[in-house]
Amino acid sequence: MNLTKIYIILDRPEESRNIGAVCRAMANNDIQHLRIVGKREDFDDTRVRILAIHAAAIWDSAEFFNSITEATADCTLSAGTTRRRGKKRKGKLLFPEEFAAMANKITGDETGGNVAVIFGNERTGLTDEEMLECTLGITIPSSDNFASLNLSHAVQILCYHLFRTNSKNIHGYTPVSLDRIDATVNTISDNLHKIGFFSVAGRPEMQKFWRSILSRAAISESEAQYLEKIFTKAAGLATKK
Repeated sequence: MNLTKIYIILDRPEESRNIGAVCRAMANNDIQHLRIVGKREDFDDTRVRILAIHAAAIWDSAEFFNSITEATADCTLSAGTTRRRGKKRKGKLLFPEEFAAMANKITGDETGGNVAVIFGNERTGLTDEEMLECTLGITIPSSDNFASLNLSHAVQILCYHLFRTNSKNIHGYTPVSLDRIDATVNTISDNLHKIGFFSVAGRPEMQKFWRSILSRAAISESEAQYLEKIFTKAAGLATKK
């Protein structure tokens, strides 16, 4: 596990103190990169620092974005945390230890890919639409009688599992970012459309499917190019016939 490639993303947090507590949870586990969907000026700097204590440097270097998609563009994998299941919530949800094992393979050494863990708003969590911006889902098992976790506690649990899985794993290649995967997905979709594989209405679902599959596979640049060549050639042959 290369912890320098782990990015904690808070989506629309409401309470400034929770951000401070998150900074401390991250620092406990050697994770330094914090990104927030929102604006820095919307939060009370003093209240953040009260709970961050000696981890305020994480808040100082935090990056701010307009959406989850923007915040994860340079990541190979984006995992949304949720306690609710459903068709629009990634179906199969990984437990923290399963996710940590996957992140360990992807981040590897200095050439590995970035991995994002996304946490939703304190009151509502991640919406169905926001979960669709992620490439897989994680759930933290908890009591049916009181399933909702405090934001910083959820961050602490995920960060701890990542920290415990930390190892000197050598990665043989650099997995491509989600931006690059989207380009491959577009090439696949364009060529499938050329041969009449699906109607225009079916394209978005097909793209979500390919994006999730290729993200979890952590493909390399050469693999992305090879996939594009396969579908382009197949569409060309089908058109000739």
